[in-house]
Amino acid sequence: MEHTFQTNINDFLPLRDVVLNTLRQAILTGELKPGERLMEIHLADKMGVSRTPIREAIRRLELEGLVTMIPRRGAVVAQITEKSMADVLEVRRALDAFCAELACDRITEEELKNLELACRHFENAVKTKDSRKIAQADVALHDIIVQATGNQRLLQLINDLSQQMYRYRFEYIKDSSQHERLVEEHKIIYQSILNKDKATAAHAAKVHIDNQEKAIIQQIRLERQKNKSK
Repeated sequence: MEHTFQTNINDFLPLRDVVLNTLRQAILTGELKPGERLMEIHLADKMGVSRTPIREAIRRLELEGLVTMIPRRGAVVAQITEKSMADVLEVRRALDAFCAELACDRITEEELKNLELACRHFENAVKTKDSRKIAQADVALHDIIVQATGNQRLLQLINDLSQQMYRYRFEYIKDSSQHERLVEEHKIIYQSILNKDKATAAHAAKVHIDNQEKAIIQQIRLERQKNKSK
């Protein structure tokens, strides 16, 4: 399969970081499919670099759980499995609920305004039907809530999960039938934080993750059935 990667050119980043970011984004957005082999020579030719930064990027992506090393096949894009998704979302569910509770107490007036704007921006992104824009708007909205906690340890924990979370979020967002539900869930989370209603905020954050999990499991099972029927 031919790929035309959108290389994330940044004059301030070392080449190895540009290569890493480009490959990571290709995996997270599904441009590089689960189970697809990552051949160093092929990727190096496509991106116009040597094999060294490709090799370094693949090692890093393996540590992030986005790449799996398989005997006699080499590096492949990690599969999206129910177990791997459940593990990530289980942790994220607890952390998001905690963040929502803390935000009720700690969010500033400026952050509240930014959160309201982020809800509107997400609605506008949904209208574009561009999955990448919608996913980015969703991340930006949730980042405001996490930042509002002011807890650096919590921020670090969530950052460690963010790459995996983006992958599952992107799978969910590709299903346009879920978009209106997402918009409504964001409004409930915003309103409950505005009202400093911790119980509703935490519950809404959990429901938000639960609905994602149900929808992605359905997609995983449909994909499995398609592969079996081939």
